[in-house]
Amino acid sequence: MSARVLCAIASLACLLSSCAGRPVSEGGTLISSFAAAPAIDTPVKKGPQDPVALTPVAWGRLNNPAGLSGRTIEVASIADLKLRDKEVVLTFDDGPMPKKTERILATLDEFGVKGTFLMVGEMAKAHPDIAKLVARSGHTIGSHTYRHANLRSLSFDAAVEEIEKGKLAVSHATNEEVGFFRFPYLADSSRLRSWVAANGMVVLDVQIDSKDYFSDSPAAVATRTMNALRNHGRGIILLHDIHNRTAAMLPALLTQLKAEGYKVVNLQHSHKPSLLMASLAN
Repeated sequence: MSARVLCAIASLACLLSSCAGRPVSEGGTLISSFAAAPAIDTPVKKGPQDPVALTPVAWGRLNNPAGLSGRTIEVASIADLKLRDKEVVLTFDDGPMPKKTERILATLDEFGVKGTFLMVGEMAKAHPDIAKLVARSGHTIGSHTYRHANLRSLSFDAAVEEIEKGKLAVSHATNEEVGFFRFPYLADSSRLRSWVAANGMVVLDVQIDSKDYFSDSPAAVATRTMNALRNHGRGIILLHDIHNRTAAMLPALLTQLKAEGYKVVNLQHSHKPSLLMASLAN
């Protein structure tokens, strides 16, 4: 075999070994899953496992996920939840969900940050091992009713029963106190909000809605979330740990947050009365 033929074979082998854009496997690393891909002329519809594009400022930070974790805020009432510029709270609703929640937990652990998981009672009851894993991993536990009911469509007594049943189920599954609550569909009322506060839970509202419940690509979810956050500057981010697209885009979102100087704040429920509650009592 001539030297020219051997050279051609070697060049071809080198080219094939460097090809990018292969489908990302479930066990892919952060670097392989979110490497920059070459430009293509024909748009290709992306699925829930495809890489999420990062901005150039983030590409060089994939090997160093540390440094995103921010301060811990002790929260006794909604008045205590005051975020500074470039601070975010990561919240995950509707779980736990097998395979999705565990992937999200692994990503949060890799970046050294904590989230708040607002669990649906019947999901926590169905998957207690995952619920306990969330709690053991040091994340904040909250409830999201028992069956994700729209509380505005129920009588006050029925809504209260739904909240209490959900709180009890989540507490039983996690062996943790439930200090936070979010209204399904954000469908609240002033009377229900007052009841939740009077019964020892803090209502978590939303400033940044990722809308990851839409059937969009992971890249679209990450882009929408970052655009909304840039406009707002800070806030509680609404995500869901029941979607593949959320688990797929989370490493890219966290990488981008770090690249742009954001910090992920951890919430800790406190029984201490806030200044607002103390002033009302006096």
